[in-house]
Amino acid sequence: MLDKPGQRPPSVTDQEALDFHSQGRPGKLEINPTKPMATQRDLSLAYSPGVAVPVRKIAEDPETAFDYTARGNMVAVISNGTAILGLGNLGALASKPVMEGKAVLFKRFADVDSIDLEVDTENVEEFINCVRLLGPSFGGINLEDIRAPDCFVIEERLRELMDIPVFHDDQHGTAIIAAAGLINALHLTGRDLTSTRLVVNGAGSAAIACVDLLKAMGFAARNIIVCDTKGVIHRGRESGMNQWKSAHAVDTDLRTLAEAMDGADVVFGLSAKGALTPAMVASMAKNPVIFAMANPDPEITPEEVAEIRSDAIMATGRSDYPNQVNNVLGFPYIFRGALDVRATTINEEMKVAAAEALAALAREDVPDDVVAAYRGQRPQFGPRYIIPVPFDPRLISAIPQAVAKAAMDTGVARRAIGDFEAYDKELRSRRDPIVSTLQRIYDGVRRDPKRVVFAEGEEPQVMRAALAYVNQNLGTAILLGREAEMRETAREAGIDLERPGLEIINARLSTRVEAYTDLLYSRLQRKGYLHRDCVRMMRNDRNHFASAMVATGDADAMVSGVTRNYQTVLADVTRVLDVEPGHCMIGVSIALCRGRTVLVADTAVHDMPNAEELADIAVEAAAMARKMGYEPRVAMLAYSTFGNPPGDRAQKVQDAVRILDSRNVDFEYDGEMNADVALNAELMEQYPFCRLSGPANVLVMPAFHSASIATKMLQELGGSKVIGPLLVGLERPVQIVSLGARDSDIVNMAAIAAYDAIG
Repeated sequence: MLDKPGQRPPSVTDQEALDFHSQGRPGKLEINPTKPMATQRDLSLAYSPGVAVPVRKIAEDPETAFDYTARGNMVAVISNGTAILGLGNLGALASKPVMEGKAVLFKRFADVDSIDLEVDTENVEEFINCVRLLGPSFGGINLEDIRAPDCFVIEERLRELMDIPVFHDDQHGTAIIAAAGLINALHLTGRDLTSTRLVVNGAGSAAIACVDLLKAMGFAARNIIVCDTKGVIHRGRESGMNQWKSAHAVDTDLRTLAEAMDGADVVFGLSAKGALTPAMVASMAKNPVIFAMANPDPEITPEEVAEIRSDAIMATGRSDYPNQVNNVLGFPYIFRGALDVRATTINEEMKVAAAEALAALAREDVPDDVVAAYRGQRPQFGPRYIIPVPFDPRLISAIPQAVAKAAMDTGVARRAIGDFEAYDKELRSRRDPIVSTLQRIYDGVRRDPKRVVFAEGEEPQVMRAALAYVNQNLGTAILLGREAEMRETAREAGIDLERPGLEIINARLSTRVEAYTDLLYSRLQRKGYLHRDCVRMMRNDRNHFASAMVATGDADAMVSGVTRNYQTVLADVTRVLDVEPGHCMIGVSIALCRGRTVLVADTAVHDMPNAEELADIAVEAAAMARKMGYEPRVAMLAYSTFGNPPGDRAQKVQDAVRILDSRNVDFEYDGEMNADVALNAELMEQYPFCRLSGPANVLVMPAFHSASIATKMLQELGGSKVIGPLLVGLERPVQIVSLGARDSDIVNMAAIAAYDAIG
């Protein structure tokens, strides 16, 4: 289950937690406008009189509220604080930090806007009336931390009264994640839903939701035994019963938890610490599946189970054990899919679809993004990894699509998604804006696949990048390295190199090494290199070998840099490859921040460019922008703006603009100007003579050091995503990644290199 206040990692102290919530602006949320609010005109459009127009439209057709307001992407997180997990009934106000946290998770993981509402009543009818009257404000309601059985009544009534999804995450979130884990556990142990014997210990909200969902998935009702503190819930029992427990009562002679556990295949613990004993676990069937999900401490720990038997598959609600049943895997993405089709409810079919999508994702290879978030550990599908981890970037694509399709199939969607391929791209861009920028590059390469050589083929992340390149139908990936060592590394890392489209080449054994050596020697023989020096470089240095492959047409493009710094790789490459005639070689970084994309040059090659070089950099950067689908507006940056303040250092920038004037280039440019003027339309209006038609999307920096500093500051302080530097201007496509780059970064650069190879 989702980590909550009662479950705190030992490394987090009370003071650290208080400081986190109090320092700076108190709390974890703020509201930012999505439209400009800088001028009187802006205010007139946002409020009076402009707001009257959408008001009338919505009055005529309530559905247009989704078009003209934030309702379609807004979820309310609502609680009365009667069951703050791990802490109990501490009241509505005390629940606010938890509800704010839930709202933050909605935004962080699925780009769903959310606001917390704490309702100060324990009266069920008052709570229902309060929430139902707020319906027009939101696209969905996430109920949280409400005690049972009140939560059953509240959710059921609100679902009847409201035409938007109402979802009590403590129930259904846990059920969906647990069901996903169970699908994979049954797969690993060779079981199926119809014959597996399940014991559920606990009969609260989460337990009842788990049983309901499993039955909806096809689990045989006769094979599910539910227990509470009074024992087995069986037909005929009167003590401690209610309508929700009675719905799952079965005909059985079993009366105690211990009796029910004897021979059971699976146990779901949703109760309390220590509820499952070693003797109970020992009595279970071969290869038992044990989900001990009580928080903050499970019913029995993995260490205790390991002392009893070695064939068990375990899951808990804790992040310090494998297979965490964490609700953050579910609710953001379930609401994302439901909101995107304007669903009127979240039904059982949508929950099942989410569980099945989660289960399928856990069976796929895990990307580097996940590894980085989990201290370098790379989980592989198996007993210790049956549930995806929360920082898996693929969740934003997989789960909402499954939920949206199920909503459409079951008739609860008010809006149909016609193009799921486009929807997939939209979802990925919500989590990572780089994806939308790179998508046109990927699409272009798929239409014209290329052979890309990955110079550092023995590195695990390079192997994964090469596989991703092949699997995404981008072309052929060539790994350079010693095959035996490479295959051993792949075996240890769980990487399958037996894929069509993946080639392995050992430079020492290649029949092409002699021709490549001759090529290198012809270039270096008058630069102090002997033939044997070139032989050694070609046999021992994969950057030289890869560059020669590209130079001779044996490969279309090359990517390197994981094990060596940028300048070292660049020096290796330029011993083999020249700058393209009529061009100059530069580095271009792509910065994405708050929906804006800006190219920054030169971030890799020219240290202190002169005026002529600045003009060349502008031409190359503009061409790069155009190739990526942007119409370039180039700002030549300096510390001054159009002569103010004056100084010698701005002179070369002014000269570069004059050089561009003489070349009659076909893109917008101007300078010298400061970065704020280049990027801010209002500041730019103060200079009516400025030639740019809008904020710049290409920034030419006056020196390499300023370019490097600026992009790194954008990345670290501004929250920007930065791709690059991209190497531009060589006669053949080569891209150099940063030292220690992840597989996702490597495959992005490989795709860019391949795109550059398209004629």
